[in-house]
Amino acid sequence: VQLVESGGGLAQAGGSLRLSCAASGIDFSRSAMGWFRQAPGKEREWVSCISTSDGRAWYGDSVKGRFTTSTDNAKMTVYLEMNNLKPEDEGVYYCGSAHSRCSPWATDYHTWGQGTRVTVSS
Repeated sequence: VQLVESGGGLAQAGGSLRLSCAASGIDFSRSAMGWFRQAPGKEREWVSCISTSDGRAWYGDSVKGRFTTSTDNAKMTVYLEMNNLKPEDEGVYYCGSAHSRCSPWATDYHTWGQGTRVTVSS
């Protein structure tokens, strides 16, 4: 069971980045795939979640309208398209998998990736 994030890096404020999370060893098509982020000294914050069975997605208030999550079930990969980035979007972004239902609570996710760092310059 493994989740591997990629796509982080440096972006300018107002710019865009696309994160990917490749999964293996899970029942991907019946999972809920969430994105969380953690800035230094802060708690892990829920960003988004998508139900892989029907594509329904939910977003935290701080990213709503700017970020979009999607999946490619054939590739067992979930994406996070981040637009109009702000300095407060900086942090390490983690993807997590949960059993079928989306949740904003990190404790509901059973598998996590190692994270990918996003830096936004102002």
